[in-house]
Amino acid sequence: NDKGAFAFRYGGMDNLGQLDAYYRLNKAKSLAEWEAILARMDIPSTNFIYGDAAGNIAYVYNAAIPDRKTGPNWRGILDGTDPSLVWKGPVDYTALPRYVNPGSGWLYNANNTPFTAAGTGSDLSPQAFAPELGVELKQTNRSRRAWQLMSEAEQLDRKTLEEIKYDTGYAREGYIADLWTDLDTLDVSDDPELEAARRLLLDWDFTADNVGRADSLALLMIREFMSCRYQNKVCPEVRDELVKAVDHLQTHFGRIDPPMGELLRLRQGEVDLPLDGGSDTLRASTLWDVEEDGRLSVRHGDSFIQWVEWMPGERVTSRSIQPYGSATTRPHSPHYADQATLFVQHRLKPVHFWREDVLANAATRKTVTHRR
Repeated sequence: NDKGAFAFRYGGMDNLGQLDAYYRLNKAKSLAEWEAILARMDIPSTNFIYGDAAGNIAYVYNAAIPDRKTGPNWRGILDGTDPSLVWKGPVDYTALPRYVNPGSGWLYNANNTPFTAAGTGSDLSPQAFAPELGVELKQTNRSRRAWQLMSEAEQLDRKTLEEIKYDTGYAREGYIADLWTDLDTLDVSDDPELEAARRLLLDWDFTADNVGRADSLALLMIREFMSCRYQNKVCPEVRDELVKAVDHLQTHFGRIDPPMGELLRLRQGEVDLPLDGGSDTLRASTLWDVEEDGRLSVRHGDSFIQWVEWMPGERVTSRSIQPYGSATTRPHSPHYADQATLFVQHRLKPVHFWREDVLANAATRKTVTHRR
C-alpha cells in the first residue's frame, strides 16, 4: 500500500489438519485422548471447554501461537529483511494457558482473557506466561458478570446456571464505568431534552431486562462503546451518541423511555417478538439492523444454546434452542422460525440423542440405498 510492502505470517499457516482434528475431538473417549488431539496444534485459534461423565472439566486457550524470540516488539511492525524474526512454528501445547479440574469446580469463557476463568484461587496468573505469547488481557461485561455470579453462587445447580445464562446485568466496570462517569460529568444544560435523558441514564439499574424506564436509552448508548473497546478503535463522543439515541427514540416512539421490548425485536418472516438483553450481556442481543419503523432487529447475540447433563446413574441428556429455527434459509419450511417463541421465553427443547428417542419423535422415515 502507500505505506510500503508488508509480509504476513500467522499461526496454522500451511496446516491442513484442522478438519481431521475436529472430527477426532468429537470421537475422543477420555480427557487424555481429547488433549492429545489438541496438542497436535492443528486447530489454530479456538477456545475449548471440556466436560465428561466422569466429572472432569477443562478449558484450553487453544491457539497456534508462533514461537517468537524474546526482544522485538511483536505488537508492532518489524523489519522484514531480518531473517532472525521469521519464526519456524508454534509454541508447544504445554506453553498455552489451560485449566484442568480447577479447585473452584467451574470454568467459563466469554471472549475474554484466559486469566479469569475459574474464580479466586483457581485463575491463572498472567505473570506465569511469556509476554511473547501475546495473550490478551481484555475483559468483556459477559466475563465480569459470569465470574461474579458463578463465584457468588452457593451451588451451581441447573436453576442457578439458567439464571446466570439469562442474566441481563452490566457490571459497572471497564467501558461501562467509563461511560457512566462521562455521563455524570457531561454538561448538556443547554438542551433540556438531553439533560432529561442524561438523568434517566444516571438512575438506570444496569439491567437490560425490559423493565426499567432507561433500558431502551441505555441499549442504544452502550453498543458503540462496547464495540470500540472490543475492536481497539477510537470511541465516539458521549454527547454525540446521546443525541443520536434521543433522536431515534423521539422520532420513532415519541418519547425517550419506551419499553425496551417495543424497540428490540426478534424478527424472522412473519415472526416479530420482543427481546431482552443487550450488547455484551450474558443474555446477548449484541448487534442489530435498524428497520424502517425504528425497531432494532437483532442479528447477532445468543445463537445456538445447548445444555448437556450427566446425572448420576443416568444417560447423557441435552436440551437446546436457536433464535429462529433449524431452517433459517428456507422460508417455506415449518422450521423457518418455529423456535422463536421458545427462545424469547428462555425455554429449551429436548435434543433427541438416543436412537429410540429419535425414532419415537421422527416426523418421517426414509430408507437411503446406493442400489440402482
